[in-house]
Amino acid sequence: MHTSLHRRTKLHLWYGLAALPLFAAQTVHAVPAYARQTGNACADCHAGAYGPALTPYGMRFKMGGYTDTDGQGTKIPAAIQLTGTRTVPARGQSSNLLSEADIYLAGRVTDQIGGYVKIQDNNNGQDKFHTQLSDVDLRFVAKDLKLGGKQALVGISVNNNPGFNDPISALPAATNNGPPTVSGTLLNPSSSNTLAHRVIGASLYALYDDNWYGELGTYSSLPTSMQYNLGYSLGGDPGKLSDTVYARFAYMRDFKHQFVSAGLVGLTTERQLPRSGPSEHVTDVGYDVTYQYLGNHENIIQFAYVNIMERRRYATTPFGPVPGLVALSNGVVHDQTATLTYTFRQSYGISVSHLVSTGTHDIVRFVPYGEPDTSSNSFTVFWTPFGKDDSFTSIANLKLAAEWFRFNKFNGSSDNVFGAPPGSPAVTNAKDLNAFLLFASVAF
Repeated sequence: MHTSLHRRTKLHLWYGLAALPLFAAQTVHAVPAYARQTGNACADCHAGAYGPALTPYGMRFKMGGYTDTDGQGTKIPAAIQLTGTRTVPARGQSSNLLSEADIYLAGRVTDQIGGYVKIQDNNNGQDKFHTQLSDVDLRFVAKDLKLGGKQALVGISVNNNPGFNDPISALPAATNNGPPTVSGTLLNPSSSNTLAHRVIGASLYALYDDNWYGELGTYSSLPTSMQYNLGYSLGGDPGKLSDTVYARFAYMRDFKHQFVSAGLVGLTTERQLPRSGPSEHVTDVGYDVTYQYLGNHENIIQFAYVNIMERRRYATTPFGPVPGLVALSNGVVHDQTATLTYTFRQSYGISVSHLVSTGTHDIVRFVPYGEPDTSSNSFTVFWTPFGKDDSFTSIANLKLAAEWFRFNKFNGSSDNVFGAPPGSPAVTNAKDLNAFLLFASVAF
């Protein structure tokens, strides 16, 4: 039975890893509905005119509840995105798919209410399109307040993905650029049993003097029946959460031609997984720094580094296959991501990411080597012809890109990462998980 379980685990990991490069490539994009609403080009909010990183103007638009408008009548708060992908894995068959079809309900409702809702259809090539409710961020905001003689903004965000609503958009949930993991943090959407899209919560946030940002909120996991109805498998249930607190604090400074920020993030919760079992205590604490050189928008450089550490007090300490071998009662996991992007004339760009996930050695929990360590890199080149002030259209956008996703280490090893018997044809090295992708996205 143990062998069968181990085989199924490897199979699930293999299919999951095959999808990870595509998952990493699909970041938050510019939504044409916002451009129509504000009368501004997508490049005003996104340096690359199609996302993902936000400019200072884009950050203010997000904190303002997506409510800015050009005052030229009511616009339809909706957009559609289609993505086609050619995937060439290092091992396995290549594929050409219409991989994603999305509907965005995004924009202003009133002067104080706005939001973002993404309904996503995925095609993994093995079945029909699979519909899911992706990210949700609904906001109520009070602007132009005065506090101690300084400008202030206060708002409430109702969302289903801790960190997605962050204005700096550097956290993993806001970029979908968290490192692939064997056992990652709760704030990393690449982790198994992730909170992303399977919880609901509300945060109170404030911006003071245009530089100081703070947020405090809480989350509860959705009932498993609701997760299923929203398009998510029951096997990915994050468990039952209680006493959950999410906090975010950041200093940001806009120098007009440059921007810098430094932030802290934290999440703590008691979790029962499975829901009928005992509870474990999980605490995530992290920091992030970002830098943007915007200049005259001819040459744009963006850098972001995120480091999140998770401490776990496990609910159980299972025995290993060897007598006397017992799992640890406590553990630590680290997720780190560094991304550097260069964009020329808001149209041509190259982005490089280094993604690392490490954890406490535990031979019982992390088969076969006791190490959950994973290291990978992604290299992306892209072209976005539209979305600028001088583009011939403001109602549509296009992005063509190529990405190489490369694993240096998985399961704590570069060779035979799943521990197959020596000489077995089932031996899988870290480089066998690599993939090259070509994708085209159009939004209108």
